[in-house]
Amino acid sequence: MSFVEVKSTIKTADTGAYSAGILVNGWLYISGQGPLDLKSGAVISGSIEEETILTLSHIREIVKAAGGTMENIVKCTVHLSDINDFARFDKTYAAIFGAMKPARTTVQSVLSDGIKIEIDAVAFIG
Repeated sequence: MSFVEVKSTIKTADTGAYSAGILVNGWLYISGQGPLDLKSGAVISGSIEEETILTLSHIREIVKAAGGTMENIVKCTVHLSDINDFARFDKTYAAIFGAMKPARTTVQSVLSDGIKIEIDAVAFIG
């Protein structure tokens, strides 16, 4: 079994001791992503819609670096700082994925630095 570290091609900031993604036997496991500036690591605060779009764009970059697309994502775990943002988040999230949406768990969590959302994902690249 081989493990391959997958990195975003645009991220230069050091945001912690973790891999952005690990590819093993065709499965890509993506660490939690949030609304950060990938060059500086600074939080980019915005509405739940804006933070969702930015966070999913980071996931898209990691999947792309592994040779996949958003259609390869089979599961997401979403952490919202305020579960009352769910409806607005869900509408934005739905617009980004095609007809076949990934399986998903969404929970309210205490998130650092005032971010509204963090998402991790699993994709099958093959």
